Amino acid sequence: MEAIYVQGVWVAEAFQSKTKEYEDFWLFATHFGDPKAAFLIIFPLAFYVHRRTGVAVLWVAALSEWLNLVFKWILFGQRPYWWVDESRLFLKNKPQLQQFQCTCETGPGSPSGHAMITGAAWWVVASSLASFLHSRTGSKLLAAVPFLVYSVLLAAVSLSRIFILAHFPHQVVVGILAGVMLGVLLNRTVPEWRSLVFFLCSSMALLLGALLMYAGLEQFGIDLSWSISLAKRWCSKSEWVRMDTAPFSSLTRDAGSLLGLGLAQFWKPGGWALPWVPKTLCLALSSLALFHISRFPLPTVPPLLFYSLFFLRYAIVPQVVMVVVPGLVHLLTAKPKKD
Repeated sequence: MEAIYVQGVWVAEAFQSKTKEYEDFWLFATHFGDPKAAFLIIFPLAFYVHRRTGVAVLWVAALSEWLNLVFKWILFGQRPYWWVDESRLFLKNKPQLQQFQCTCETGPGSPSGHAMITGAAWWVVASSLASFLHSRTGSKLLAAVPFLVYSVLLAAVSLSRIFILAHFPHQVVVGILAGVMLGVLLNRTVPEWRSLVFFLCSSMALLLGALLMYAGLEQFGIDLSWSISLAKRWCSKSEWVRMDTAPFSSLTRDAGSLLGLGLAQFWKPGGWALPWVPKTLCLALSSLALFHISRFPLPTVPPLLFYSLFFLRYAIVPQVVMVVVPGLVHLLTAKPKKD
């Protein structure tokens, strides 16, 4: 494994050197491929275009991110930005590498979460759009366009992870393969009309399952906070190490989103039948609301308070997109009934 890591470091150095002028593009790509984008950007966009696709995006994103967390705890993957110094293999010939504000993620590195969640969530969108185009035009060539765009997007996000030193190349490849497979499999069984009890049980299963796994590995003497220590030690700037990149942040986001999805469908089963113009207004208002919700600062001490509030933040997201904003727009735009 050491040889793969060494080659990965030299690949990252060469890639940074040769594509330095595209730094802004790579940083944009890595932000766009952030797992939270599936919940805050892709989900509302897909939902207002096609309800089932939106629900599928949230469902697939939550489950694929949870599985990514489990894989990371099992595989113990290193990250380039800390391994290059921690390994002490480059003392005589140290590569010229640059860290960025989004480099210092604190979880283990394999497989890439950005590649895996992007691959899974965007597969839902691409396949839905391809089916729509094929049903309307009958053209297989036109139906292939969404998958072409999907491939380019996934490649850009994956390469950006190598550029910023968040992942080794092989971790990105594993993330892509896992993401595509999960997108295909999970998109077949979307719980669009399931009960609140189902989503409550699903949310608790993710939460308790991960906590039990964490406690079990700790009992075997495995310190699952090892990656956080390395991130704090080798990150160029301490303020770049953020709690919202920690494994438990992913866990609470996934569990909170599924509970929120169940509550949203419980409050208003089927939602409101809105024309395209009100739907566009919904998308604009939801995007504005989610932007402020995601930017609202959370206290990081004590950690339990942070994770509890992080859980509530993402439980609110489906409520805003599926209930609050559409209900408000429906109230404002509905024509009064004539006597």
